[in-house]
Amino acid sequence: TWDRVPRRAPCMEPASPSACVSASLSLCCEWLRCCGGGEPRPRTVWLGHPEKRDQRYPRNVINNQKYNFFTFLPGVLFNQFKYFFNLYFLLLACSQFVPEMRLGALYTYWVPLGFVLAVTVIREAVEEIRCYVRDREVNCQVYSRLTARGQPPLFLFITQNQRVPADMIFLRTSEKNGSCFLRTDQLDGETDWKLRLPVACTQRLPTAADLLQIRSYVYAEEPNIDIHNFVGTFTREDSDPPISESLSIENTLWAGTVIASGTVVGVVLYSGRELRSVMNTSNPRSKIGLFDLEVNCLTKILFGALVVVSLVMVALQHFAGRWYLQIIRFLLLFSNIIPISLRVNLDMGKIVYSWVIRRDSKIPGTVVRSSTIPEQLGRISYLLTDKTGTLTQNEMVFKRLHLGTVAYGLDSMDEVQSHIFSIYTQVKPSSCGTITTTPKSFKGPTLTTKVRRTMSSRVHEAVKAIALCHNVTPVYESNGVTDQAEAEKQYEDSCRVYQASSPDEVALVQWTESVGLTLVGRDQSSMQLRTPGDQILNFTILQIFPFTYESKRMGIIVRDESTGEITFYMKGADVVMAGIVQYNDWLEEECGNMAREGLRVLVVAKKSLAEEQYQDFEARYVQAKLSVHDRSLKVATVIESLEMEMELLCLTGVEDQLQADVRPTLETLRNAGIKVWMLTGDKLETATCTAKNAHLVTRNQDIHVFRLVTNRSEAHLELNAFRRKHDCALVISGDSLEVCLKYYEYEFMELACQCPAVVCCRCTPTQKAQIVRLLQERTGKLTCAVGDGGNDVSMIQESDCGVGVEGKEGKQASLAADFSITQFKHLGRLLMVHGRNSYKRSAALSQFVIHRSLCISTMQAVFSSVFYFASVPLYQGFLIIGYSTIYTMFPVFSLVLDKDVKSEVAMLYPELYKDLLKGRPLSYKTFLIWVLISIYQGSTIMYGALLLFESEFVHIVAISFTSLILTELLMVALTIQTWHWLMTVAELLSLACYIASLVFLHEFIDVYFIATLSFLWKVSVITLVSCLPLYVLKYLRRRFSPPSYSKLTS
Repeated sequence: TWDRVPRRAPCMEPASPSACVSASLSLCCEWLRCCGGGEPRPRTVWLGHPEKRDQRYPRNVINNQKYNFFTFLPGVLFNQFKYFFNLYFLLLACSQFVPEMRLGALYTYWVPLGFVLAVTVIREAVEEIRCYVRDREVNCQVYSRLTARGQPPLFLFITQNQRVPADMIFLRTSEKNGSCFLRTDQLDGETDWKLRLPVACTQRLPTAADLLQIRSYVYAEEPNIDIHNFVGTFTREDSDPPISESLSIENTLWAGTVIASGTVVGVVLYSGRELRSVMNTSNPRSKIGLFDLEVNCLTKILFGALVVVSLVMVALQHFAGRWYLQIIRFLLLFSNIIPISLRVNLDMGKIVYSWVIRRDSKIPGTVVRSSTIPEQLGRISYLLTDKTGTLTQNEMVFKRLHLGTVAYGLDSMDEVQSHIFSIYTQVKPSSCGTITTTPKSFKGPTLTTKVRRTMSSRVHEAVKAIALCHNVTPVYESNGVTDQAEAEKQYEDSCRVYQASSPDEVALVQWTESVGLTLVGRDQSSMQLRTPGDQILNFTILQIFPFTYESKRMGIIVRDESTGEITFYMKGADVVMAGIVQYNDWLEEECGNMAREGLRVLVVAKKSLAEEQYQDFEARYVQAKLSVHDRSLKVATVIESLEMEMELLCLTGVEDQLQADVRPTLETLRNAGIKVWMLTGDKLETATCTAKNAHLVTRNQDIHVFRLVTNRSEAHLELNAFRRKHDCALVISGDSLEVCLKYYEYEFMELACQCPAVVCCRCTPTQKAQIVRLLQERTGKLTCAVGDGGNDVSMIQESDCGVGVEGKEGKQASLAADFSITQFKHLGRLLMVHGRNSYKRSAALSQFVIHRSLCISTMQAVFSSVFYFASVPLYQGFLIIGYSTIYTMFPVFSLVLDKDVKSEVAMLYPELYKDLLKGRPLSYKTFLIWVLISIYQGSTIMYGALLLFESEFVHIVAISFTSLILTELLMVALTIQTWHWLMTVAELLSLACYIASLVFLHEFIDVYFIATLSFLWKVSVITLVSCLPLYVLKYLRRRFSPPSYSKLTS
């Protein structure tokens, strides 16, 4: 985002245009001019044309809020009243304004409904305010701009490690080589850095301020979701003749990427909703949990029961008189069948669960951004996770060097270092500047010495090949003691950093430095290495053949300046290098062994070229590059003429460091019955290695790599081949996935859902969200998406439960998620402990609230039946409100603190989580059991009171209501599995409140009667009869058919 400058506002009075360079650009939620709606269209951005300042930009802001100021109250009320029972109670309360339907005071209906809505509105308001504050923090970043009087602030300065705030065209860089690197893992999930090139004619300008002096324009395509392609032109009009350059993806700086090298200047092209990253994300939506939908379904069943009971009552009156009014009165009389307190109890429970999650010291930094769906965490069947930054740290470590007969691991790298040292201590520079070998004086070398020298030579050749075959550039920065120029001249180690398109490359070069051969300098045509003896070896770069996704290898031809030798080095994946190197009997086996350890394996080879041989190759290579037809094919053919019978030097194994405890966390999730899918934008080989390394794919599982398909017939054949595999993990690329989903969506999803693990590589953000949506539609199971980057936002928002990992690469994913964690390993406890507890507690709470309401409704039904089906309420006024509030609310609500097993046991036995996936804690079976319990207890209490009362009706009220309160308190005690001190306090406090309030209830209860012994024994007998059988049944069930968790409680 950037500040909105008035269209004609002058900038500060600078002495020269360059003085504007340091103008600070405030981003505190200030936006550029809003643009109107309509279809996206191609655009022209005018530079140096004050008369053409009509570009309009959407607001460039991150917004994860569900509502705005105007839609908040209508939106919250709509989301509440679309629940059946909330709408029902609204109609119920409104009916009390009609005199013929009124059964009691208005406050008995409107106060509970108002309280429920107030709690909901306050909770949503707090979450929206928190979301606004978090978004504001991100939107309040500061950038520098380049502007002049009368011109809009289109030019932005972005420094190293700063995130690009808008989609821009790259105009200038401070780097000497005229290019810069971008980190794009938050946009496309790829770990490789991307090389970007500025517009040539603007890069040639003497200073950045000269951008304000030229007249030019950028023509760009309409905004779209394609993050890998761009079409545009840059035209400079004030040159003779006008200069026009084509613009491609190499000239762009997309929002969300990070500048990895130097300082760049760019011109803003797209902003706000037109950003590539934003167009690949979906709008935040208000998620409704499956648990809430199930409770809503149960209330519809209760409403059906309410209607049936009311019709039966009127039918037993033979539909006499104004029977239709009687039906309505009975509907109002039995309205307690649907508990109005259910929604508020569940909402308050969610707040408690969120508070408990935030306070858990074992998962510090966890934030609950959506407190409406904590129960979802307890029923996840599919976990879809990003790779880069979520499972891995994106930090490569060199782990293995294999020479065929010997392998060096981390614990034996000192041997490699000694071999390199021994080679370079035998050489010294001669007086003429060349390097000559000075052999040690010895008589009759022993066999051991010969073997040692042979091994040293092999290690040296391998290390030198790794130190030369790459695209890494050493860059020197000031460290506060040595300035940049001096550091570059002296090759100062403390000031040197490596830049490359891939972190793998940097890891290899850092390793060669650690063993003694250091890359100290590089430009377009030369490279310098420093030996352990501080000698500088100079090499001329003759040709570079970069790595491509299709070729899976890279090569370089260098000339050693000291000897004139020309060498062709190449490294690549084993599948392509096996046919290039000379025959050997160990390559395939060792590559397989290293791959099974989760290492990224590269095969390194070399070939010495004579001068004539190279000159012949160069002539053919240049001729092929000048070809107009089939250029790429001809170039590849010429290069392949060199790629024959190359000498195999070594294998390298690099590991992408996993986040802490990723393996045990994935193992826990797998044992809990959760299937894990990895969706990444990274390359197939990288994704496969990470899946093995993280044990997402177990050692005894086969991997089926779905080959690249482009049409329906190829997809059909490959799906048939995959169908014949059993218990095997699937690895598929985004392109093949798109073809399969286009023609065989149902068949592919059916097969994929049977796999123990699925890895989707080269996935776009839109594809990630599509996969989540298909899983929900095809399986009906709950999904959880985990990611850390902007490219994961769509997936997170589409899933039933989105979890954002707050990492080094920004907070975009964590801001858009329902839950935010700091490390992937915290996900295990979030699901196994908090998710499980939240679901089981809400299930118990909802069923108990329903039981509480059904009990009093059953008593009302019995009372009306005995007294000739009269529509007269048994309890009126404060009794009916107090029953579900101060008398029973605290004990019932204390169920949100209950737990069946300790958190350590839940983590140790993730199989306990698997029981929840079937939804047994809240099912039609458990609901029916609670309904039968309610009918039994309500009937027992009412009939007992009718049988035992003596003369006055008020005694029936006293006996039955007191027995009802005691029964509810005892039933809470029966339901609790692990007592908490607050539960005991709640029980005693509720009982004390009831006893104390009897003094003020003389209108409904005979105070003198309740002080008699007769009242006490009658209440005791009724309560005992209603509760004792249930206690006996609970004991017998635990004795002869205990639940799985009860075996672990001890």
